Amino acid sequence: MKILFPFLLCLLFINVNCTSQTKNTEEEKWKKKLSNEQYYILREKGTERAFTGKYWNNKKEGEYNCAACGQKLFTSNTKFDSGTGWPCFYDVVDDKYINFMEDNRYGMKRTEIICSNCNSHLGHIFNDGPNPTGLRYCINSASLDFIDNNKR
Repeated sequence: MKILFPFLLCLLFINVNCTSQTKNTEEEKWKKKLSNEQYYILREKGTERAFTGKYWNNKKEGEYNCAACGQKLFTSNTKFDSGTGWPCFYDVVDDKYINFMEDNRYGMKRTEIICSNCNSHLGHIFNDGPNPTGLRYCINSASLDFIDNNKR
């Protein structure tokens, strides 16, 4: 028994260490791929300042994809001006492309929106949007890549 405990403890340490190294390696890849702002928002769950992102006032027709992995998320058909300073949509292209997570940071209770493909932070969803869904997907511009319909 005295020999078994140190052996098990060693195996546990190796497993934790390998998992940590894998995550660190993955995050290093994201740091190389994304700009500093994108990394902060997509991977560290940051938020850009209102009215500073490149898409909050975009009126062009097209699609909005995850800036990290390229997964199609929203279209201009569901984009609306919420007056908040962030790009907002009342619906997603397909529910399977996003996941939701409870977010209690900063003393607020919110629902975070995460890309289902790469687990990157996109923004938050609120129940104060327009018809037909009544939802407001409030997304950071830095989390998105816009594909203009006129440039395809």
